[in-house]
Amino acid sequence: MTLTGKRILLIIGGGIAAYKALDLIRRLRERGASVRPVLTAAGKQFVTPLSVASLAGMPVHEDLFSLTEEEEMGHIELSRAADLVVVAPATADLMAKAAHGLANDLASTLLLATDKKVLMAPAMNVRMWLHPATARNVAQLQADGVLFAGPADGEMACGEFGPGRMVEPLDIVAAIEKAVAGSTTIPLTGYGPLAGRKIVITSGPTHEPIDPVRYIANRSSGKQGHAIAQAAARAGAQVVLISGPVSIADPAGVQTRHVETARDMLAAVEASLPADIFIGTAAVADWRVENAGSQKMKKSLSGGPVLQFAENPDILAHVAGQAVQRPKLVVGFAAETQNVIAYAQDKLARKKCDLIIANDVSPETGVMGGSKNEVHLVSKSGVESWPLLDKEEVARRLVATLADLLKKGGAA
Repeated sequence: MTLTGKRILLIIGGGIAAYKALDLIRRLRERGASVRPVLTAAGKQFVTPLSVASLAGMPVHEDLFSLTEEEEMGHIELSRAADLVVVAPATADLMAKAAHGLANDLASTLLLATDKKVLMAPAMNVRMWLHPATARNVAQLQADGVLFAGPADGEMACGEFGPGRMVEPLDIVAAIEKAVAGSTTIPLTGYGPLAGRKIVITSGPTHEPIDPVRYIANRSSGKQGHAIAQAAARAGAQVVLISGPVSIADPAGVQTRHVETARDMLAAVEASLPADIFIGTAAVADWRVENAGSQKMKKSLSGGPVLQFAENPDILAHVAGQAVQRPKLVVGFAAETQNVIAYAQDKLARKKCDLIIANDVSPETGVMGGSKNEVHLVSKSGVESWPLLDKEEVARRLVATLADLLKKGGAA
């Protein structure tokens, strides 16, 4: 019962894949979720309200102007009384409406009025999916914090083959379980202590290839960086999160750019500047393999391969050293296993940062990959140590501290 007590608002769009929504409802209820269904006018051409209501065990909502439903539950309340809004199938039309903020029927109005995360499972003809207009809409929705499951490649009902098939119900269930694992509320942008500010944050590890199937990495989970991105968005900031490979969901209301290597991350950071604040949370690999193989390296009787290393770019020092686009505040992280404060003070001076967040990541602390963190804020004015806190609380306090520093002119 992995979704016990979770409330899912399911919008069923018009497409041949709408029949899969019936199985999706059954799968969700098997896992303990309640499903409140919304059926578009086009969706009713493929599945009936009676079949949907029978499987959901709830009445189907169809009409934006239903007086009975408005008396019982207005569309604003309907859009917010769920833990997650799921659109399956998400047609090109529904995605276009959501991307442009249209609200001319119940489904599009709910998508505009909700304060919850939205998960879309696209389903359309391959040419529609590949059309530049759809690509633009998908990019805008992702920037707005909308999550996606699929589409998958396969044969279409029209006989064509390619991307555009709605993924299977169990794949959507897996995406739903991942989406509701964290906060499901989307923050309001434009309000809060960081309203009007832009923040660029790096998070997670980088993967440096050895050959096509092996790489050098570290144990960073990205939890702290993602939590800071979420907290900054809730404080009203425009947030660009540049994430290395992680297994956690993208924060809602945050523009997330996914990268693999340190050089990829540097390029994404440069493309995201200028900004008011830069926070280098990512555990960037210091070195990369200079002689990475183009094919998988094989075992040899003469011994293992000899790897030649090259130093990766120092992203934090690069941003702090900017002559033109330097953010008002440049914040770095120092993950250490010994001499935590001393090493952080040295890093502060060498990298020319405004603030270093130092923490002990020795195995016995459980910080690396865990849910808690104990940090020290190291600046030219001294050291401020915080107790062991949830990473979300560390993020909230850090964002509040940075907002206050900006008000004072940016000096830590």
